[in-house]
This record gives sequence, C-alpha cells and structure tokens, in this order.
Amino acid sequence: MQKKLRAHLKKIYKYSLSATAAEKIVTENVIYDFSKNLLKIQGKKYNLSKYKNIYIVGFGKASAALGLAIEKILKAKITDGIIITKYGHSQKLEKIKVCEAGHPLPDENSIKYTKELLALVDKANSDDLVIVLISGGGSALLALPVDESISLDDKQKLTKLLLNCGAEITEINSIRKFISAVKSGKLSQRIAPADSIALIISDVIGDRIDIIASGPTADYFETNAEDCLEILKKYNLLNTTPKSIKNFITKNISKKPLRKCEYKKTDNFLILNNFRVLRAAAEISKKIGYIPLILSSSINGETREIAKMHIAIADEIIKNKQRRKKPICLISGGETTVTVKGSGLGGRNQEFVLAALIEIYKRQLSNIAVASVGTDGTDGPTDAAGAWCCAGDYEKAINVGLNPQKCLDDNDSYNFFKSINNLIITGPTGTNIMDLRMILIK
Repeated sequence: MQKKLRAHLKKIYKYSLSATAAEKIVTENVIYDFSKNLLKIQGKKYNLSKYKNIYIVGFGKASAALGLAIEKILKAKITDGIIITKYGHSQKLEKIKVCEAGHPLPDENSIKYTKELLALVDKANSDDLVIVLISGGGSALLALPVDESISLDDKQKLTKLLLNCGAEITEINSIRKFISAVKSGKLSQRIAPADSIALIISDVIGDRIDIIASGPTADYFETNAEDCLEILKKYNLLNTTPKSIKNFITKNISKKPLRKCEYKKTDNFLILNNFRVLRAAAEISKKIGYIPLILSSSINGETREIAKMHIAIADEIIKNKQRRKKPICLISGGETTVTVKGSGLGGRNQEFVLAALIEIYKRQLSNIAVASVGTDGTDGPTDAAGAWCCAGDYEKAINVGLNPQKCLDDNDSYNFFKSINNLIITGPTGTNIMDLRMILIK
C-alpha cells in the first residue's frame, strides 16, 4: 500500500508542475500575429510597428523560464534584455542576458545586476516598449536600497530577521518596499516614458500586484512608515533591526505615502497563480481513481498548526469511510510560515509533512499518505522541494534512531526525511506559485 501511495503522490506532483510550466503558460497568454505585427495578451492588442526598440527585463525564480518562452515568440523583435534569477535557475537565452543573484537574501550580485537592469530601462524612450517578466523571489533578486546609508549587509540582516520570526510575506514585503529604490511601482517610474507590459506569476496569497516581488510595476510607489514600524514591533524586532533601516523608517513617519500614479502605468497581466496547480492536481488525481477535494489556495499560518488542521480533516474523512465510494485526494495551496527556534535544517513543506506524520501517529491513522512541495523546487535553504510520508513512517524513523518530535522542535525536518529517504528533490522547476499539499486517503 505504501509503495502504491508513494507512486500516486509522485505522479500527481510531477503532472501538476508540468501543467504549470512557464513556457506552457506564456504560450497560452501571449500570441504574436507575425502578418500584422500584433502582440495579443489576454485579449489586449499591441501594435509592435509603433516601437523602435523592444527591451525585456525580468527578475524572480521563474524569470529565466519566462524569458525563454518570450524569446521563442518575439526573438527577432527583441533589441536587448536582462534577467536576474536565483543561482541554479538559469536558462540559456540568445537575446537576453541571464544573471544569477542571491535568494532569499540579496547579495552583491543583486545590487550589481539591478543597477544594470536600471541602466537598460533608462535607455527606453517614448517610442520603445519594455516587457517585464516578474515572479516570486524578485524581492531579493531586484534589490537596491533607496538610501545610501542602508548597506547590503543591513538589508540581509533585516531580511533574515523577518524570515525567521514567522512574519507573513505581505509584512516582509511592506518593509522591503519602503527601503527600496525599485519596488512598489518605482521600476515603472524608471521605465517611463516608454510603454511597458508586465507578465506576472503570483507566489502570494490574493495575487496582489503590489505584493508579488514587492510590486515593482504597481500603480503607486511608496508604503507607509507607520506600518513598517508596527511590523517591527509586532515581532519584537525593534532592538535587532539595523540602525540605518530603523532610522530611515522613523525619519519618514510624518511623510504621507504617494498613492496616485504620476507616471505612465505598466499594463500588468497575471498569467499564473497557485489555484492553477491545485486544479492540475485535482485533474490528475481524478484520472488515477481519487475523488479530489480542493480545500483552498489561500492557506497561511504557522506550518505545524496548519498540518494538524489538515490531518484533522483527513481523520473525519477516514471515520466516515462508509459515505464514500472512492479514495480521497485532499489538495491545498498557499504559503505557511515557520517560526525558527531550533538549529536544524528544513523548510515549510518538509516541516508540514513532519508535523503531519506526528499527528497521524497520535491519531493512529492508516491508509494515508501526505506530500508537500514548493512549486519552485526549493524548500527553504535546502536542495529539496519538500517531503512525503505514509502512516508507517513514524515507526520506521524510530527504528533508525530518530525522534520525530525532537526533530520538529529543532526545525530539522530535512535531516529527518533524508534519513528515511522521504525527501522530494526536483531541482529548479521554472515556476514559482507557492506550495502544493496532497493527502491521499484510501
């Protein structure tokens, strides 16, 4: 039974990732009519004859894959381009330069290539078009402090503090935007007076353009200093936040944020989100004999508590077996958070599965399997996309000398699952649409 469930989980996540690959999504949304020199994006038409130059810029974990897809459509029309992606996520492009930089912490390359990207868009005039390719991870990869007093080291320290304290991505990005020279609409400001189009893959709950990659092409370009200060207070970070950043926030407390767009807007197109991968998982699970139940694409909160909730739902389904004629596949998405208190290695998906395994053991459930994967192929600071487990894996771990609860308390889910050969390793997938969680109930 365990072998069969594992095979089904593998089939579901592999199909779901292939169904949401960047090239497939771009070709669905972007059509080029060569005979009329017309570009069509989700029903909107652009006459490319009016443009002298077409520049491509991008940033995020999926940006190189997006760039490859755009090159296949517009290769002969592209004048120049630059894309910044995470280390190991590059694609080989012909017309667009692909650069690698740090994620989740920005590094020297983030600053260096952001400056190169800005130099390119500064060349664009009113008779030019800039196409911007945006995906999750862009907040770290497109990085340039708004104030010279804020160093890269300060940005890295604050980002690490925010990532480890359990803050939600919307809260993290609020502060990132405030201290950035390119986020929250400021990139669109630099692109003007050229026309600009953004193709966006969402990795945030709610799919808000101003939050994805910290909204570089959003309609306004400043966030609220008071809100930033409240976030730091909420997570007890005031005393540990670098002085330069805290000073910059406090000195801008009285300044009102600019909400209205005073430059040429970017046409933003959302081309992919988390629900699409959940829908694909439902489609393939049905084909292999399960009744798919999509819980939500908007689940957030502390990872181990969300895991308990999922197993509680599974327990109810197991107890009412007489009411169903087929096995069930529970599917959910979104992005949870981990408050790091231990010194182990892991990510939110691996921690979800470990917490779920402990709950399965406590409830003495059987004929159940759980998997959780990051759709970008990277779960936290590890080489794994996630992990999987079946009901018998708790005893299996005990037999090899592992203590599941101790590993969870130490945030050491990676080494736990590595020891029992339950890691899911995909490598970079070319997409980034939050997480995919699956629970199979026979």
